[in-house]
Amino acid sequence: MDSRTEPAEAEPEPAAAIRRPSPESTAARPPLVRELLLVVGLFVVYKVGRQLADGHTAEAFRNANRVWDWERTLHLPGEGSVQGALLHSDTVVHLANTYYATVHFPATVAFLVWMYLRRPVHYVWARRVLAAVTAAALALHLTFPLAPPRLLAAAGLVDTGQVYGPTVYGAHPATDEMANQFAAMPSLHFGWALMVAIGLIAATRSRLRWLWLLHPLLTLLVIVGTANHYWLDAIVATALLGIALAVIRQPRGAGATEAHGLVADEASDEADGAAGNSGRAGGAGEKESVPELVGARR
Repeated sequence: MDSRTEPAEAEPEPAAAIRRPSPESTAARPPLVRELLLVVGLFVVYKVGRQLADGHTAEAFRNANRVWDWERTLHLPGEGSVQGALLHSDTVVHLANTYYATVHFPATVAFLVWMYLRRPVHYVWARRVLAAVTAAALALHLTFPLAPPRLLAAAGLVDTGQVYGPTVYGAHPATDEMANQFAAMPSLHFGWALMVAIGLIAATRSRLRWLWLLHPLLTLLVIVGTANHYWLDAIVATALLGIALAVIRQPRGAGATEAHGLVADEASDEADGAAGNSGRAGGAGEKESVPELVGARR
């Protein structure tokens, strides 16, 4: 009589080893078409609003002299010190003008697209903050037209865009149909750049994420060095962003979402490894016991 053992049935995979998607990856994204219409609509309203603030030439220059005097009263560093450093090299000035003309809007759009695809919860928060800051900036542009320092004779600064290129502004503000040159305060170049950095720091967990602060820092040096903005323009933009961030809070638990996902993945990997080791150990035991039973006859 032969005595044989049947192969052991495979044990079910431990529940801990089943990967569960992180809350961030499963969060419902806002409808794409709606978001596109919303963002484009906000941009159009902002551009039209800036044009409505144009034409106040005399008031814009009066305000520019006031801002210049306020900065001297506050003992802020002169904008000319930053521009002087740029003017040591034509290449550096040209790069600064290019950065000012080409990075501001594309970088913000890329930030929103990435957040929409990878961090939908953070995306809604960031979009609301940017919209609030932009609306507040538009209100200031309408009520406080301001000529930039490159147009202010008292500043004694060079219009680097016109001299070295490239520039997004016409040579004569009164005839510039593409942009309102009297909307210097606050600086949305700096406000948006700072929000991009804050948003990416909040939405990621890399140890290097703080390097995103280099973007607003570089933007600050560029807008001041090219004489497109005063220091106070960046300070006011920072204040508006701070108010918006205080009112529009980051989603609860969103900051820990990625960390939660990483911990879950690590736990899952450990469970997978433990299950694999257990299976191998069980298989080895069966192989050793089979020869003792197979072929045993009485």
